[in-house]
Amino acid sequence: MEFHVERASGLPAYLQLVRQVREALRLGWLRPGDRLPTVRDVVASSGVNANTVLKAYRELEMSGLVEARQGSGTFVKAGLGSTSPEVMAALRARLAVWVREAREAGLDTEDIDALVRSVLANGEGVAVA
Repeated sequence: MEFHVERASGLPAYLQLVRQVREALRLGWLRPGDRLPTVRDVVASSGVNANTVLKAYRELEMSGLVEARQGSGTFVKAGLGSTSPEVMAALRARLAVWVREAREAGLDTEDIDALVRSVLANGEGVAVA
């Protein structure tokens, strides 16, 4: 896993790291037993301060998602998500096609984000029994 920190995002760097781990867990890219990058590796690849990485890892540990093992590193303890990685991959592929079509229609990232958020906020696509 490689972290990316956007300094201009307005979201603190440690929360960006936490979000990326949580998303990787939901998408099945990280699974219980997987080792997170070392603090040193994250600092080298993302340019954030070591204390920022430690804060993110502590927050993930407090939420029960990872565990620090003295001298061994930080490991995924629990997964997230309610469906299989295969289903998530298929849905992601369909979403990628939709995003490509949206871009071809002239939508930019903010337009797409607004559209998706409006659908989620209105509960559209939710099956009602």
